[in-house]
Amino acid sequence: MTTAPPTGTPFRAALRTPAPTSRPAPEAPAAPAVRRLPLAVAALVGAVLTAYVFAAHGARPGVLLLLGLGLGFALFHSRFGFTSAWRQLVAVGNGTGLRAHALLLGTTATLFALIIGTGTGLFGSVPAPSGGPLGVGLIVGSFVFAVGMQLGGACASGTLYSVGSGHGAVLLTLIGFVVGSTLAAWQYGLWSDLPALDPYVLSDHIGWFGSWLVTMAALAVIWWVARRVQARRNPPPVSTPPSARGALARTVRGSWPLAVGAVALSVLGAGVLLVSGGAWGVTSAFALWGAKIAGHLGASPQTWEFWQQPASAAQLAGPVLADKTSLTDIGVMVGAALAASAGGVWTLHRSIPWRTAVASVAGGILMGVGARMAGGCNIGAYLAGIASGSLHGWIWGACALLGTWAGLRLRPLFGLGNPKPTDSVC
Repeated sequence: MTTAPPTGTPFRAALRTPAPTSRPAPEAPAAPAVRRLPLAVAALVGAVLTAYVFAAHGARPGVLLLLGLGLGFALFHSRFGFTSAWRQLVAVGNGTGLRAHALLLGTTATLFALIIGTGTGLFGSVPAPSGGPLGVGLIVGSFVFAVGMQLGGACASGTLYSVGSGHGAVLLTLIGFVVGSTLAAWQYGLWSDLPALDPYVLSDHIGWFGSWLVTMAALAVIWWVARRVQARRNPPPVSTPPSARGALARTVRGSWPLAVGAVALSVLGAGVLLVSGGAWGVTSAFALWGAKIAGHLGASPQTWEFWQQPASAAQLAGPVLADKTSLTDIGVMVGAALAASAGGVWTLHRSIPWRTAVASVAGGILMGVGARMAGGCNIGAYLAGIASGSLHGWIWGACALLGTWAGLRLRPLFGLGNPKPTDSVC
């Protein structure tokens, strides 16, 4: 049985036809009852944190925390994944997740072009594109990051929302992420001088409208190639998470379509740009948290070369709850806890096989090191880079696909499975 459209379907009709799979997607099971205690705890933590940040640090950090809460809520309800999307594409040819990436990237690129192109900012911020150097660090770092996310079971944003939903194995991934980020910052001198070219941002050469046109054309090609690959390989459908019935109930307690999640994340990410002047990021906070912990344990991270750069030194000297990336990261975890509890699926996973635990920690360490070498993760480099019209975002994505291929071959060593063409879902 297949959901493939008839041969010769016109392009416009193909846009309206579900991409082919070996069998129809399963119906979403009914959402369990609301988890009242985790919901109450998450709501209390969110309210207290928000009140404190507004009172102690002002409106701008407070709004960033609220945006983080929204990002966590949207990430969990849409189960918007980067790790799973690349795994499904490489393993069985299901391009559903990659096409959702294209929608997220295109919507974000449109909003970025409007915001940065017009110089629109809030709280006195001046929005700027995210451009990164093109060199060995970018290539190696993004490859290593992708291997790590396949072992650790989540990307940077996925780690945060999985931890918020009570996933114990990914909590180990987060710990490894902080350790890897701290090690990379400590040994900054080993990789900071790798050969690299200057950043290449399209808007510097063809303006924001030209940059937007090129980006959208490239994303359209990726969307169509992903669909053609899926049509040729006819993979299993993506699994369907539990969901409440009815549009209103589904908004709060159900699973959202990936397209809805992509648009919601684009709008919230644009909000981060408007408020802070910089794109949404994740992993710089992990290096900060690790440095703060190292300082409390007697180390002197302020003497490390990484933390002696002006922007990094100011970040290290300031409080965590005034740091832009820390605020959105914490908000994502709390927002995901709210969403998972409201959906009845918040669960604290206590029993973790030892090989899974080792893979989680190792994957987190690899992601922490890789993100620092590459100048960002799937959010700060891939999403923000491509949306900004920066060439480094495209290179990051291409190398991450290669790293995914390598990571899939390592997963069985740790007892981790990969999707197969004969599976009922992937």
